[in-house]
Amino acid sequence: MIAISRFTVPADREQEFATRAEAAVAVLSGAVGFLTADVGRNLDEPTLWTITTRWQNVGSYRRALGSYQAKLTVVPMLSLAIDEPSAYESPQQMEL
Repeated sequence: MIAISRFTVPADREQEFATRAEAAVAVLSGAVGFLTADVGRNLDEPTLWTITTRWQNVGSYRRALGSYQAKLTVVPMLSLAIDEPSAYESPQQMEL
């Protein structure tokens, strides 16, 4: 399962965003089912950023967001994301 959250970040808030994003990833990386994470800025639109995480399954992702530390660090961060669907299934999980 892939979770992609995109954010619009003004240039003067980049450092603050990057620090908060890395803190959120640090919390998520300790969760059962966590596989990988990337934080990145779009090359063509520099105010567009992403936090992309990969999980064993959607249940792992949802349980990770329910932890106490995630509620303090991750959930407030994700509340700033662009309002769009963020959970994706890889072709291996889709039984194509």
